[in-house]
Amino acid sequence: MKPRPDFGELSLTRPLEPAMLQAWSAGPVRTLEEYQQAMTLRAAVYMAEQDCPYEEEYDGNDFSCTHFLVKAGATPAGTCRVRWFAGFAKIERSTILPAHRGTPALRVLMAEVCEVISRKGYRVALAQIQARLWPVWNRVFRCRLVEGRSPFDFSDFDYCEMEIPIAPHPYALSIRSDPLQIIRPEGDWDRPGILDRSAERSGGQKAA
Repeated sequence: MKPRPDFGELSLTRPLEPAMLQAWSAGPVRTLEEYQQAMTLRAAVYMAEQDCPYEEEYDGNDFSCTHFLVKAGATPAGTCRVRWFAGFAKIERSTILPAHRGTPALRVLMAEVCEVISRKGYRVALAQIQARLWPVWNRVFRCRLVEGRSPFDFSDFDYCEMEIPIAPHPYALSIRSDPLQIIRPEGDWDRPGILDRSAERSGGQKAA
């Protein structure tokens, strides 16, 4: 997981402090083990704590999104997922274990989420939040409730829609970005990956 989000912090009400990033780290899920950690966190919060039915929590979208984890040291503390639409990203299934609520975990997680959203070139994110949690989200994000939209409910909770402006990233990826950069692991686009080394090997063979 990368040490520090930058432009993602611009979506927060205040920047992260260095000490927070020494104790907490966040990044996209890239391994089966991390995926299992994310699903376990959601089961603990949504199914065990909020009594959400299994088929409503695991809704068919978990293989068409990007999952994120926040960790305290090596211990998973929270997760969320982002789905990608033309023109906006949708932040959902945001979960922090009870023991880590009130800590920087949520802010560190969301700074990283917004960093990846910004790097992908998006300028706005949508979140459907439990209405009772609006004061929490309003303290975390520079955000607004979507005007002219009525509250709605599912899984026994009332929800409203929240819109989060995303800062433009100076190094946003585009259709004309370097082809090897685009195929690097999600959120780790600035560090050469395994296929960069493959290209070097192939280039050496061709030169020979």
